[in-house]
Amino acid sequence: MQFSARITDYQKNLMLNICDLDVLGKDIIQDDLTMNISKNFYGERVIDYDEAKTLIKKASIINMVGKNIVSLSIELGVGAENGVKILGKVPFLIVFKM
Repeated sequence: MQFSARITDYQKNLMLNICDLDVLGKDIIQDDLTMNISKNFYGERVIDYDEAKTLIKKASIINMVGKNIVSLSIELGVGAENGVKILGKVPFLIVFKM
């Protein structure tokens, strides 16, 4: 399983933008809303399952898109099922760790 991730320092916090590799560069459409899962935001590099787990545990702010990455985050106890939003059948989850 592979993911696409971009890691940045945001106000002295590690911010992780991560998505399932199969949604990278795609438009997610629901009703009048279109969201592009852009390579600029999510596409710095391709990572594997183990690196994704490590980054999810380390990051303070996480933007996630895709069934696999959202499921992994919830399995790790980072984020909650009731925080997941669905757009065009694609799950999204944003986590801020305090």
